[in-house]
Amino acid sequence: MANLSVTLCGVQFKNPVIAASGTFGFGREYNELYDIGVLGGVSTKGLTIHPRLGNPTPRIAESRGVILNAVGLQNPGVEHFIQNDLEWLKNTGTRVIANVAGKTLEDYKNICAKLDGLVDMIELNISCPNVKSGGMAFGIKPETVEEVTKYAKSGLKITPLIVKLSPNVENIANNAKAAQNGGADCISLINTLTGMAIDIERRKPIIANNTGGVSGAGVKPIAVRMVYEASQAVDIPVIGMGGITCAEDAIDFLMAGATAVQVGTANFTDPYAMPKIIDGLNAWCDKHGVESVSDLTGTLQLNGK
Repeated sequence: MANLSVTLCGVQFKNPVIAASGTFGFGREYNELYDIGVLGGVSTKGLTIHPRLGNPTPRIAESRGVILNAVGLQNPGVEHFIQNDLEWLKNTGTRVIANVAGKTLEDYKNICAKLDGLVDMIELNISCPNVKSGGMAFGIKPETVEEVTKYAKSGLKITPLIVKLSPNVENIANNAKAAQNGGADCISLINTLTGMAIDIERRKPIIANNTGGVSGAGVKPIAVRMVYEASQAVDIPVIGMGGITCAEDAIDFLMAGATAVQVGTANFTDPYAMPKIIDGLNAWCDKHGVESVSDLTGTLQLNGK
């Protein structure tokens, strides 16, 4: 049996497989199918200061190899999570990562302060539109990435901060460095790409919001490339995600520079996807004589070098 444990910012995870935010809720539904304590961690549904109903329906559409979603951060609010879900999730034995979102810099700082010391790590969703900057997402420009990271970090005394990077940018390495310069302890990527699906009979977009975030197996090559570029640019740990459906996909990200991975859309097509990936990682490491899964991180060798 290989050693599957990994350490992120001083926090030890029993394995590198983490449920991605937005696809796993707070874990209760999946726990009815299997003990989610087997997972390395769970990144919660995105939490905001106040409850959100999300976008109008339809807000999910399928396309070949991917799905599009414009759920709109529907969630019960951070106080409801703390009072009703946090202790239950901690008692499962998995690491708890609180994914948080805001409309203003102050939102991010305040929600981080509320969660400081209560969860294992906090993950910033900076793909949200900044209402004070004309609706442009915080995560688009390096300068706003650094600014929102600094604000969020100023609300924390104990809990390590992960910044989740958007792929809808000019240069992912520059945004990764901006997060590090702002005080991020870790980065995660990629968040969803922006896309559109059309109902050709109605000649209208399928999703009421017109566009949505694209995720699923089809985005993996883009995600792996961005994880590699980001990991080369920073000195802090990287969590990779985007299209992971099996252990071999997870290994791609580890070799590209990730310390851990998050699995999202695969949970919709196979609710047992993550336990299978954990078992597959162990089998692959045993077959290839790898004693510790952490030894795989950053071992990619480019052609011609």
